[in-house]
Amino acid sequence: MEIINETIIFLLAAVIVVPIFKNLGFGAVLGYLTAGILIGPYGLNLITDIEHILHFAELGVVLLLFIIGLELQPSRLWALRNSIFVWGGLQVIASTIIFSIIGMTLGYSITISTLLGFTLSLSSTAFALQMLAERKELTRRHGRSAFTILLFQDIAVVPALAILPLLSSTSVTSTDDSKLTNVLFGIFIILFIIFAGRILMRYFLQIIARTDIKEILTASALLIVMGVAIIIEHIGLSMALGAFLAGVLLADSEYRHQLETDIEPFKGLLLGLFFIAVGMSVNLALLGTEPISIMVLALSIILVKGTVLFCIGRLQGMNNTSARQLAFSISQGGEFAFVIFAATLTLGILNNDITETLIVAVTITMILTPLILMANDYLSAKNTEKNQEYDTPEDENNQVIIAGFGRFG
Repeated sequence: MEIINETIIFLLAAVIVVPIFKNLGFGAVLGYLTAGILIGPYGLNLITDIEHILHFAELGVVLLLFIIGLELQPSRLWALRNSIFVWGGLQVIASTIIFSIIGMTLGYSITISTLLGFTLSLSSTAFALQMLAERKELTRRHGRSAFTILLFQDIAVVPALAILPLLSSTSVTSTDDSKLTNVLFGIFIILFIIFAGRILMRYFLQIIARTDIKEILTASALLIVMGVAIIIEHIGLSMALGAFLAGVLLADSEYRHQLETDIEPFKGLLLGLFFIAVGMSVNLALLGTEPISIMVLALSIILVKGTVLFCIGRLQGMNNTSARQLAFSISQGGEFAFVIFAATLTLGILNNDITETLIVAVTITMILTPLILMANDYLSAKNTEKNQEYDTPEDENNQVIIAGFGRFG
């Protein structure tokens, strides 16, 4: 009965809050976070068991990584290799270095500073792409650049999640021989999944597809994702890495679009649940006790990433307006920051005080992003001449040349 009551509270909060935030231009992700804040222990205190819900909701992140893996066809990656790996890599590396220097200046070790720097360099793919789509800017130059940079960030998350267990306090106490054995065994398992799984997965799906039972194919897709994720977790790596690996193996499969369609509803719901659970864990009391330090941290994240992104936009040949739009669009913290902070807390890498502060700061950066874009739009419109005259040809009898062939010529 308690599970049913909690489910009703989750659904009611999502149905009411998320559409409101989406209509206001803040995006669905921010709506889910706000819904979690409202029903959590720091809000109306309707639900208190955050840890149990957060562990279950992490399945949404697992399915998200599977979908990302499905979309990463080798041919598509090769075609966009320069945009993805050059500019996306430059953004992540430059932001990580700057944040790491700041972290070491504040007294953190180089390992923790690098981890925090990388985590804060990530932007919100779900939040930014949805916001750019709503503003009809995805096809504009800064929108295309933002997409490729976000794609690299999604790829970069995978090795980061794989490395996290190696940084935990439990792994530090193990001997060097056992570490080397675990690494070699992990590499062997991954290679086995890559070479054997690619054939076995397709053969398995062909057999299931012949039954012509749609729900069984959906169950098979979930079985593949969770099966590979559990195997990878048992060798000391993250479930998200296993799900991503399963997606990449099926990226060229003839069942790719069907699998994506089947998994999408589960991914959307569980990912929404994950954001709600993260919102429940946002310690609003910190805003009352440390408002200045948290706001300075949030603004520093936006300022550092925004500066790096603006420079990248200019290096790509954008004008100041487009480069500024790129900087403002993806200078916020990302959903994978919540994933990494939750994992570091579970593994004992970071303490609760640091993770709570960073989660609140990242959430604030997501809140500020739509406001910054609105302010930028207002200033841009104010600086534009209101009654700009169109250029008109001097001669009214100019000839018109139509070039091209076919209906789209």
